[in-house]
Amino acid sequence: MNGAESLVHTLLECGVDTCFANPGTSEMHFVAALDRIPGMRCVLGLFEGVVTGAADGYARMAGKPAATLLHCGPGLANGLANLHNGKRGRTMMVNCVGDQATYHRPLDPPLAADTEGWARGVSGFVRTAKDAADVGGAAAAAVAAAQTSPGHIATLILPSDTCWRDGGIVAEKRPLPPAPRATKETIAEMARLLRNEKDVVLLLGGNALRQQAVADAHAIAAATGCRVLAENFCQRIERGAGRFSVTRVPYSIDHALEVYAGAKHVVRVGAVHPVIFFAYPGKPQTPVPKEARQHVLSLPEGDQPHDLAALAAELGAKSVSPPKTERPKPASGAVASAPIAQSLAALLPDDGIVVDESITFGRAFYPALATAATHDFLQVTGGAIGGGMPLATGAAIYAQISASGRRVINLEADGSAMYTIQSLWTQAREKLDITTVIFSNRKYAILLGEYSAVGANPGRTALDMLDLGNPDLDFVKIAAGMGVEGARATSVDEFNDLFAMANRRKGPFLIDLAC
Repeated sequence: MNGAESLVHTLLECGVDTCFANPGTSEMHFVAALDRIPGMRCVLGLFEGVVTGAADGYARMAGKPAATLLHCGPGLANGLANLHNGKRGRTMMVNCVGDQATYHRPLDPPLAADTEGWARGVSGFVRTAKDAADVGGAAAAAVAAAQTSPGHIATLILPSDTCWRDGGIVAEKRPLPPAPRATKETIAEMARLLRNEKDVVLLLGGNALRQQAVADAHAIAAATGCRVLAENFCQRIERGAGRFSVTRVPYSIDHALEVYAGAKHVVRVGAVHPVIFFAYPGKPQTPVPKEARQHVLSLPEGDQPHDLAALAAELGAKSVSPPKTERPKPASGAVASAPIAQSLAALLPDDGIVVDESITFGRAFYPALATAATHDFLQVTGGAIGGGMPLATGAAIYAQISASGRRVINLEADGSAMYTIQSLWTQAREKLDITTVIFSNRKYAILLGEYSAVGANPGRTALDMLDLGNPDLDFVKIAAGMGVEGARATSVDEFNDLFAMANRRKGPFLIDLAC
């Protein structure tokens, strides 16, 4: 058995059975092993940013890591932006990165790079295999590191000779440490705080945004009068009709300050210290009032569902029912954020998976979708643009493998779509059930707002750098060139018809919505 064969066998032994790949010469023995050994679903991406983003989307929905197959340091570098997003979202992922043969690397061939150094910035675990016998054990360690709460990027660097040489050993799956739970003392302390103090915010992140955990948080709120908020960028939120909705802290610092106004205490449950995305002249770095004290019930690596349930029990908080909502009727008329949000809420398919990278145009979407059919809501967690289309691709691979029949709805800004537009080709190749809606305002609209926020007035040169016209992007033609059918809508009514039709069909479909 060679090292590559031991790698595939070990990944399968550890429960990793899906690999998103863009291989090169150094990985050919891994590719050959995947060809010989059954059990691994292999999905080709035309760009490494699609590969890493798709692995992120798959892991969020599957609850286990996928593998990626990347070519040497530059291939890893091409995937770094969505690895950054995955790290910020605490995603489980195992990167298998090829490298120069151990005896060839000292000659400094053209693709030699600081692969370990590039990997460390986005990985919680990095290891370079030394020989064929080391590959299986390193792979098992990488899978265990990826699955250790709250989830990590694990990068395994494989010099090509460690894959082609004999001596590979299949390693067994390693036991995982349990997620730490809040102590009885911490739970009692938080219960006293909630009983005795006013203006308390429960700030949820991580697994605290799953359905039962959110229900427990609302039971606590009903019993104590505290408010429940979610971090601005969340890995996965289970929501929709029949479930509790959680207000997300807005991206804008001014709006975020309004949401936190009056808070005297913030109890974090799987959430990190709140911080705004960027510094602005004369504005605070955190939306939390200066006088407010912060407390931790559950760290990001903790067992948030357990800790919230234990806190609810300590408080004697009785379960409450989510408010009844009615799905709205589709909107009509001219295209704008609010009517499109209403139509999305009206027409979203049951048990859908929504991937939102609609950015500026989509700010009305999240609140409106509280009345939509039940769905999972996924976001780009690290701010690196171009995560949405790959996330949707990976989530749809999960839906396809699980035979759940769930459709993925990708809400995508036109500028961000162009970062990873190659995702459409993979969606067509794999016949994935994805409806992509491109919001074509032909500008980097968010940057126009940021330009103003830093106190600058854009001139002609600046405006040209934020403009996506001249020439206009034709997403219907781009999609057709990658094998995805599409159509353009110029009104809410046209959008309604296309969106309803797309969600009834099989396979991918793209709607180019003129905004």
